[in-house]
Amino acid sequence: MYTFERDEPSTRWISVVFLQGEEAEDLLSVIDREGPISAIYRLKHFDHGDETIEAALVNGYVYDAVPAGSTDHTIEPFGSPYALTYSDTFGYVSLLRRYEPEAKPTFAPSGVLAPFERTPQSIADAWMANPTAPVVATSRQRAVSL
Repeated sequence: MYTFERDEPSTRWISVVFLQGEEAEDLLSVIDREGPISAIYRLKHFDHGDETIEAALVNGYVYDAVPAGSTDHTIEPFGSPYALTYSDTFGYVSLLRRYEPEAKPTFAPSGVLAPFERTPQSIADAWMANPTAPVVATSRQRAVSL
């Protein structure tokens, strides 16, 4: 049987498509003849990007791990955002995709500079832009340009 390892951990998975019965039988035959990667390529057309994400979120088809039972085969191809789960015993095929929720931006409180804005290089760049600006001592007794 095929064994693939995931190239990077993923925190969430969304369901792209779940087929069972006659619809799944065709794909199970493809897996037997051509391998699971061929089935992934055939099922990818069910992925409609943001629309698929929204549908999965609304319907609760979001998982912390690839859902699989004891009789399931799970394939996570290296470098692919997809995972294929299938069961010959129960006659189904499922395609899932990695889902990383977008991080919400965090903002520094008003009037506070973010750490990356206070690097020695940024201070030097500011001074080079206006070398005639007054120079004052900081709390560490270093001269900076204002």
